[in-house]
Amino acid sequence: MRGRVDWGSGRVYPPAMKRVILLLVAIGLPVLSACASAPPTRNAGMAGLAPMLSVERFLQASNARDLDAMARIFGTERGALAERTGNPLACGFRRVGSWVGLARSCASWQEIEIRMNTIAVILAHDDFQVRSEATVPGRTSPTTRIGVDLVQRGTTVTDVPFVLVRAGDGRWLVEEIGLDRAMSGR
Repeated sequence: MRGRVDWGSGRVYPPAMKRVILLLVAIGLPVLSACASAPPTRNAGMAGLAPMLSVERFLQASNARDLDAMARIFGTERGALAERTGNPLACGFRRVGSWVGLARSCASWQEIEIRMNTIAVILAHDDFQVRSEATVPGRTSPTTRIGVDLVQRGTTVTDVPFVLVRAGDGRWLVEEIGLDRAMSGR
C-alpha cells in the first residue's frame, strides 16, 4: 500500500498519523491515561505467575550484577527503563517537555547503571522466598504487589515489597522496590 506504514502489528497508518504518534511517544504524553477503562480481568493460571517470575528474574540479575538485565525488567507501564534511554531526538523532545511539566527527561545509560548498581548492592541476598501477592487497586494499568523475604548474610528480612506493573506490551516490570525495608536488616 503506497503512502502507508505497517509497523508489524497488522495495522496500517497513514504517514501523517505516524508523525503524530511518534511525536506524542517522543515527548512521553500519557495520551490514553485520561480515557476511562474497564477494570482489568485476572486470567486464572499464568496471570499471577508472570509478576512473580519478573521478581525472580530481577533478583537473579541483581545478585549477578547484570545491570542491563535489571534495567530491562525495571520500568513503568510505558516500558522498561533500559528502553527509554532512546534516541537523541526523542530524548530532546522529552527534555523540552520536562521543562513545562509535560514529560520526564531521559536518563543516560550512566545514570541507569548507577541506579541499578545501587539497587543490586541493597538487594544482595543468599536466598529469597515469595511471601505474598496482592492486586494494587486504583491504578490505570494492572499492578501487583509482591512481598519477598530476603536472606541477607544469614538474617531474614521479611516482606520486602516489590510493586510490578504490566507494560503496554504485556510484560510485567518492577516499578518500585521497598529498599528501606531491605536495608532494615543491616
